[in-house]
Amino acid sequence: MTDWVRVLVNTPVIKKLEQMVPDYSLVGESTFFTNDQFPWSDELEANWKVIRDELEGVFEQVQDLPNFQDIMPRQQRISPDDGWKTYYFCAFGFVAQKNCDRCPQTWELLKDIPGLKVAFFSILSPGKHIPRHNGKHKGLIRYHLGLMVPEPKEKCRIQVGDEIAHWEEGKSLIFDDTYFHEVWNDTDGYRAILFLDIERPFRFPLSTVNWAVSKALAFSPLAKEAKANYYRWEERFNAKS
Repeated sequence: MTDWVRVLVNTPVIKKLEQMVPDYSLVGESTFFTNDQFPWSDELEANWKVIRDELEGVFEQVQDLPNFQDIMPRQQRISPDDGWKTYYFCAFGFVAQKNCDRCPQTWELLKDIPGLKVAFFSILSPGKHIPRHNGKHKGLIRYHLGLMVPEPKEKCRIQVGDEIAHWEEGKSLIFDDTYFHEVWNDTDGYRAILFLDIERPFRFPLSTVNWAVSKALAFSPLAKEAKANYYRWEERFNAKS
């Protein structure tokens, strides 16, 4: 998170509003959420094999995909190596159109999800560990759809708060990333998921405030830097293809 974004989400007004989340959140306040709170998740699960088929096409060039920190340099603190690969569809108003064109059925499923802010394939290498960290903005909900989940599942896990969960192929994990969380892939295989950030649904006036914060993030130096980094990667990737 850049200093600019940290200032934005830590202003007294925003911090006060985030204390109001339990009263205004239409999905409540909890560590994990259920599919029925986000009905669009059922369609993603029903089409998970379609999504995985397109992922497999991308996966053929997995070593050429950008590391998470290549797009978001500030994430170097939690992932300084080549173990976390990404394939972006969109991020805060920016659409990675060429990536979407390579995976058209996936993008068709994603593009009309209410409140979609970020979408990418998240691929963890064998043995990858993402240390304990947390998001800073209660206005987002994190969504994972299991696409490639190596066995044994006990060794491929996420801890959010005090709860440990395991991905399953074709199943959703939905959680609040402002709780401290940590990830392990202690297997010999790759773990791949569809990773989304969704605007948390609120009642007025927090719905309006959350919309304004999302708009501000879309025009932030963080978003501009990520967009520029993506285009640099795309140019190199296309030159190899």
